[in-house]
Amino acid sequence: MRVIYITTVSSTINAFFKPHIEMLINHGVSVDIATNDTDWPIDEFYRELGCNLYHIDFSRSPLSLDNVKAYSQLKKLIEKGKYDIVHCHTPNASVIARLVCRKFRKKNGLKVFYTAHGFHFYKGAPKLNWLVYYPIEKICSYFTDKLITINREDYQLAKKKMKAKEVCYVPGVGIDLSKFKNIKVDRNAKRREIGVPEGCILLLSVGELNENKNHQIIIKALAKLNNTNVHYAIAGVGEKKEYLIQLSKDLGVSEQVHLLGYRNDIPELNYSADVFCFPSIREGLGLAAIEAMTCGLPVIAAENRGTKDIIEQEKNGFFAFHDNVDSFVKPILILLNDKKLYKNMCFYAAESVDRFSIKKVVIKIKKLYSI
Repeated sequence: MRVIYITTVSSTINAFFKPHIEMLINHGVSVDIATNDTDWPIDEFYRELGCNLYHIDFSRSPLSLDNVKAYSQLKKLIEKGKYDIVHCHTPNASVIARLVCRKFRKKNGLKVFYTAHGFHFYKGAPKLNWLVYYPIEKICSYFTDKLITINREDYQLAKKKMKAKEVCYVPGVGIDLSKFKNIKVDRNAKRREIGVPEGCILLLSVGELNENKNHQIIIKALAKLNNTNVHYAIAGVGEKKEYLIQLSKDLGVSEQVHLLGYRNDIPELNYSADVFCFPSIREGLGLAAIEAMTCGLPVIAAENRGTKDIIEQEKNGFFAFHDNVDSFVKPILILLNDKKLYKNMCFYAAESVDRFSIKKVVIKIKKLYSI
């Protein structure tokens, strides 16, 4: 069997699919990779596995003329490669790949898999998203043999509205839980490193500093708590950095807010924190929250289609509204004041993530390929 994995940019390949592709190769499947590797080189891991790596000029912007060039490049590659399965990810690359594969599906029996890592249209999404992205996905679903969704809301929508031959549900790309369990860390030393005083309550978020991740609402909640013993750390980079710094100053909590930038010690930060905050406006699933729960952190999350698959109210976390400061303040106060509930939630959080493990996800991927 010959398979090609296609993504818009190589960072997606590097971050998520190593266990998937390794499993396929271990079962005798030949796997190639096509992506735009201009900004990030494809990890040598794949070359060592024997994958052929191909550069395609995909652009993140659907309006870029580079996508016309990418269509031509991918068409030649698919025609030459004689693949049995094309497995595409990320919106732009997946639209182009499915358009390219229309004739090959009929002529050569090629099968097309598409993993949707969170549709741009969803309950509560802007109308523009529905007007633009929904029709495109609906049309492309006619050229899709297996449409794979990673949350239940997208799964139900796809089953009802899309025209793929088969709609499947797989709970994310899988997490190597062993990287987050039983990590030994000196909490006080790690806190000193990031500027958090000993004995304080530490709220933590992990994610890009952008509008969707919505970190500002936790800063506003921190100000409303009016408790200098509570600190908030954010691991991530992005265009909202200066805004968040200024907001912290304006609200009088700049000494309690710690922007940590890019970090490669997320497990240690999780074990050094007390509560994980996940205020995103939208999430396909939310790996950062799952990783935090693996470390035994209760999660306060904005309710959306992704977090609804993760959070069990007052068992491993709390739901809040992404645009309501008080809805975040209340669960923070509950966790600060109810020690028994906090301890129970920490325990249950760590026990509730097994279904997202890479071992279980890889088994599901294996079944999709019928190997």
